[in-house]
Amino acid sequence: MKAHREYELRVTRGGRGPALFSAPDRVDRIEVVEIVSGESLLFWELEPRAASRLARALRDDLRRLDAEAFITAWREAQRRDAAE
Repeated sequence: MKAHREYELRVTRGGRGPALFSAPDRVDRIEVVEIVSGESLLFWELEPRAASRLARALRDDLRRLDAEAFITAWREAQRRDAAE
């Protein structure tokens, strides 16, 4: 089953404007939630431009990958980011 049927992407912006014109201290939050349980599986707090890029990549993968491949790939990416 495709990932977009299993998971929901939630993007919470820390301000009203677009990322390009955001304040330097603004933090955007991105969350991947399992639709059935409502459990948050992946979570990031990023500066707005990075959050925009990440949200775009997540949306593409939600449409393209099956659920298991999606969560495996992004958990690994999250671990790599945390290690840096």
